[in-house]
Amino acid sequence: MAEPLDTHLLRVLYLVLQERSVSRAGDRLGITQPAVSSALKRLRQITGDELLVRTRNGMTPTERGERLLAPTRAALDAIDSILVQAEPFAAAATKRVFGVGAPDYFDAFFLSNLIERFRRDAPHARLNVRPLSLDVDFERLLEEGELDVVIGNWPHPPEYLRTTPLFEDEVVCMVGQQHRLARKMAISAEEYLAAQHLAPVRYAGGVRGAIDEHLHRLGVKRDIRVSLPYFHVAPYGLIGTDLVFTTGRRFAAYYARFLPIRVLPAPLDFPPLRFYQLWHERTHAAPAARWLREQIALVAAS
Repeated sequence: MAEPLDTHLLRVLYLVLQERSVSRAGDRLGITQPAVSSALKRLRQITGDELLVRTRNGMTPTERGERLLAPTRAALDAIDSILVQAEPFAAAATKRVFGVGAPDYFDAFFLSNLIERFRRDAPHARLNVRPLSLDVDFERLLEEGELDVVIGNWPHPPEYLRTTPLFEDEVVCMVGQQHRLARKMAISAEEYLAAQHLAPVRYAGGVRGAIDEHLHRLGVKRDIRVSLPYFHVAPYGLIGTDLVFTTGRRFAAYYARFLPIRVLPAPLDFPPLRFYQLWHERTHAAPAARWLREQIALVAAS
């Protein structure tokens, strides 16, 4: 007897319920919106339920749809584990969707190189890079398989996640060329603490960043006057202002090439920023996820 559900319908069901959007589910599957709508119609016939209904705030799952989300994810995990064992991974042929979570700190010098390598070695695959912010639960996304790996530099990453180091970067200060400190060769600790600062907002809930973690251990605090949700906007906020931005040398050197910015050594004996990748145990042995981690490590090494 022909089974009413196949793997394609299961993937459509899961992504439609998770994304609460036919168009976003289609984007992640790499198929058209009409194709997703057709599959959703078939799923409604099979289950006898609408599964996803329209509300004032967009689309939302029905009660039956909510109950189906977890078992559908479990079924897909089981299917994927069978397929991984049955077929060796080949980057050049795979059509897999890979997910990476990273702060936009990496836009300038890291992700561009990763994308180049990814497109060259896995031309049929898809890469979804998700920015990290306070409203992104990256631990849950790793657990559920929506992300394969997260790149970060928190002083204390979650202990239950696997990690491997990528690289270290020296902490420096960025100021606009018109800043009174721009004429100095270095900034003293007193000048640093007396200055007014620009800083990125935390991109993980309840986790203090490496800069503020070091200041906290010293028992001091910087005067943050402007907080920004995007790293790459920060250098532009220094032009024409009296603000100081503390960051890594790689990031600072990139923008100093084409903006009126001075890069100065940071005081207070900041330890180097240590970047690493994190992943969940559920994908540790998966060949495709392992391949992605290897590509990230190669980009970091280069």
